[in-house]
Amino acid sequence: MAPRERTGVVALDDVSKAIIEQLQQDGRRPYATIGKAVGLSEAAVRQRVQKLTESGVMQIVAVTDPMQVGFSRAAMLGIRVDGDAEAVAARIEGMPEVDYLVVCAGQYDILAEVVAEDDDHLLEIVNRKIRAIEGIRSTETFVYLKLRKQIYTWGTR
Repeated sequence: MAPRERTGVVALDDVSKAIIEQLQQDGRRPYATIGKAVGLSEAAVRQRVQKLTESGVMQIVAVTDPMQVGFSRAAMLGIRVDGDAEAVAARIEGMPEVDYLVVCAGQYDILAEVVAEDDDHLLEIVNRKIRAIEGIRSTETFVYLKLRKQIYTWGTR
C-alpha cells in the first residue's frame, strides 16, 4: 500500500509564519505595524493575510469566555461510537452549541465541547440532540466549573 499523501497542506514561508505569530499576539494589530516587524509593506501584509484566511490556514476572531457572555454552562463531551465516527461527527458538527469537535483515538471516539445557557439547556443538548444521533453508544459529560487558561499564541513551526 502506498503511503498516504497529505492533501490541503499549505507551505508557509518564514514571513507568513511571522505574520501569523504577530496576529496571534494581537488579532487587531495594524498591517503597517506587522509590516515593520516582518519587513513587508502594509499592502503586502494585507495580501498575505487574505491568502492565509482564504486558504483556511488561519482565521481572525474574537475569543470570549462563554461564561462571561451569557453561557453559564460549558462542558466537554466524551462520545463513544458504534460504527463510523466520521459520520457521527458530521452530524454533531452542524450543531450551533458545539464550538470544538475532534475525532480521536483512545477511550472516546469523539470529543465535543459545548456551550449552554444553563443546566437545562445542557441537558437538552446532551439528551435530545447528541444522544439522539444514530451510532452513539455512550457519552460522558465533563462540566466546566471555571475557565483557567485559554491561549492561542503557540506560534508556528
